[in-house]
Amino acid sequence: MFRGLFAALVFCALLGPALAHEHEVPLSLDGNFTQGGIIVGQTEPGAEVRFGEHVLPITEDGQFVFGLGRNHDASDSITIVLPDGRSEVRSFDVSPREYVIQRVEGLPQEYVTPPEERLARIAAERAVKWEARQPISTRIGFAQDFIWPVTGPISGTYGSQRFYNGEPRSPHMGIDVAAPTGTPVLAPADGVITLAAPDMYFEGGLIFLDHGHGMIDVFMHLSEVLVEVGQEVSQGDTIALVGAGGRATGPHLDWRMYVMGERVDPANLVGPMPDPDASDSETGQGGE
Repeated sequence: MFRGLFAALVFCALLGPALAHEHEVPLSLDGNFTQGGIIVGQTEPGAEVRFGEHVLPITEDGQFVFGLGRNHDASDSITIVLPDGRSEVRSFDVSPREYVIQRVEGLPQEYVTPPEERLARIAAERAVKWEARQPISTRIGFAQDFIWPVTGPISGTYGSQRFYNGEPRSPHMGIDVAAPTGTPVLAPADGVITLAAPDMYFEGGLIFLDHGHGMIDVFMHLSEVLVEVGQEVSQGDTIALVGAGGRATGPHLDWRMYVMGERVDPANLVGPMPDPDASDSETGQGGE
């Protein structure tokens, strides 16, 4: 009897690791686990993915995306619940970033402290931008390998504290690439245009490009907008031309990104700037 019980215990002990492995929740997370980072995940199709206050949309093959804000906490977690009820809470660390102070001089004062008669326009445009960010589509462009929309010297970085004409303002939430006026702006990945405005107060020409699952590109200070709302674009398509409209001191592209409403650093999705040549571009700074 005792031999039989002992043998059964040994058998269960040997089988235990195999059973534990069999019931693990499939989950992989790829990206930069840093403030401003963008994480693309893969799990079992049909799973529920929870991050913070959001239940994240998931593709038919189990992909999803989420973002880490400028001041994100040093650690966080994501919860996966499979269709069969198995679940896992995966914790991860978030590396802090050091943000530079950037001083932008020479702006018309009306773009630093807008006059009273401009406030109604600014409020109306803010509402238009908010509305264009709300839909969450099922597109899968977010999972592509992104390309730079413009190449050139980087004149402003994500998260930097901005001083306009010596006055402190909100942090800069994009990456600035200096380029001559008229330089083509390319779609970094497939998507659909949700906002195409030729002349916004702060941004000048402005485009929102929806890549799906809550990921939206923002392109600012454009001299010409070449697309329309609802237009489908493919990676590499020309969607606009670089300019210096709105709150800017020189021609450049201000490229920003939202993921499920979180402002993230789009530079995380592309490699190093390919062969930047500062001598070929005029220096441009600024941005909302």
